This record gives sequence, structure tokens and C-alpha cells, in this order.
Amino acid sequence: MVVGVVGLGLIGGSAAKAYKAAGHTIYAYDINESVTGFACLEGVVNDVLSCSNLHCCDLLLLTATPKASAEYLRMHAPHIASHTLVIDFCGTKGNICTLGFALAKEYGFTFVGGHPMAGLQFSGYKYSKPTLFNGASFILVPPVHDDIVLLDSVKQHLQPLGFKKFVVTTADFHDKMIAYTSQMCHVVSNAFIKSPSAKQHKGYSAGSFRDFTRVSRLNEAMWTELFLENKEHLLSELDLLINSLCEYRNAIVADDAETLRGLLRDGRIAKEETE
Repeated sequence: MVVGVVGLGLIGGSAAKAYKAAGHTIYAYDINESVTGFACLEGVVNDVLSCSNLHCCDLLLLTATPKASAEYLRMHAPHIASHTLVIDFCGTKGNICTLGFALAKEYGFTFVGGHPMAGLQFSGYKYSKPTLFNGASFILVPPVHDDIVLLDSVKQHLQPLGFKKFVVTTADFHDKMIAYTSQMCHVVSNAFIKSPSAKQHKGYSAGSFRDFTRVSRLNEAMWTELFLENKEHLLSELDLLINSLCEYRNAIVADDAETLRGLLRDGRIAKEETE
């Protein structure tokens, strides 16, 4: 199989390494030519992905940011062959899926939205590894939800990445859930670590601090784009959290142990119900 990868960061680099380890041919493009050059020198990438070899790809993965992936797709859609399966790995699905489905219909290739539930707090090709996706969940946003042949084809094309579970959904529901399960975690962690107390945590912190602050170390350019692309769903979750935090604060200010105990009990039960 010939696999094209657009964007050689943590996600794209890991995908390229996994497919290469499985014996496939890799063509890749990154806006930073030195990254592509290093991946070629390292033997992960066979050649630079270009208009002259794009039509050879059986699978094309868009692993850059949503805007960069959309721009690449707009520019190169006429050069994508009808047999090529195009899957985006972007963190939001609304805009890229609307564009991808339209261009696929116009030019005759197949487009499916996707999002691997895997990552690290670090970004860049140097942190990529072929096992990043092993055992992870993969979210699929197909053009239609009852095309069993297409869904099976997608699973077969992604098999070298080692996903354990596939979830099929719509672009809007994906973005709603990701606002809560991913984007909120990054916002809250990033805000929490700004306390002056954080600089004095050594010797006073344990697992809860480490786990809670892990994703505060993020790629601010990428996450700014993701937050603004999904602002409606993210703002809804932020408002819910702010209102909830005010309840805790008011109970503490008033020395209202009964209310505080109830809030903590409700949170404990809510966690137990998600397990």
C-alpha cells in the first residue's frame, strides 16, 4: 500500500513510522522541509509527497491542523485519484468534514473524517513513535453511516496503526464530546498551572497534581485553532464548569458544610456512574 501523510508532527510522524514498520511505502509532506528531509534520511519516508505522486496513494492521511489540512485538500483535490481513501486526523470535524465530503463528491475520491484518541503532552516529529496508536480508540465520521463496505475498508486501511476500537458518529456530536473530554481538560489544566503556588509545588505534590497538569504543556498555536474552531461547544462546557465552581466557592465562603458535602457527594457519584 502507498500511504501519503500530510503533516509530520507527533501524529503524522507516528502514523508514517507505523505504516513503514508494516512494510508500506510512505510519501509525506510537511511545511517544514527539514522535517521531511530528516524523515527521508531516517528511512521512514520514501519520497516527498507532491502533485506528481499524489495519484499513486491508496491512502492519504491529513494529519496537520484543521486549517492546514483544509487548505491542502482544496489545493490538491484535483490530483487525488478515485481509488484513494482520504482520512483526516484533525481534532475538530465540523469544517474539515463539510469540505472533505464536498470535494470527494466533486472529484470522485472517498473522504472519511477521523480522530485518533491518542497523543502526548509533547509535539513534533521527534516525539513520534510507531506504537502511539496501539490499543487506542478511533472516531470515524463517514459520509453515510450504513455503508458497511466503506467502514470495513477504513478499518483495513488503518489496521497497521493498531487501533482497538472504532466509534462511528457525526461531525457535530464528535465536536460536542471532544469539547468536554479533551479541549476542556487542556483549558482547565493550562489555567490551573498559572497559580503562583505552582512554582513552589516540589515536595508538596503527588500523582493528582502531575496528572492534572500534564496537558498544560501544549502547542498553543494548534490548541488556539482547535478551541476557536469549536467555540460554540467549548463555551457551553466552560459556562457549565464556571457555574459549578461558583457553587463550591459560595459554599466554602459561607462555611456551609452541608452544601459542600452534597456537592462533593454528587461529584463522586457522577464519577462512579461513568466507570
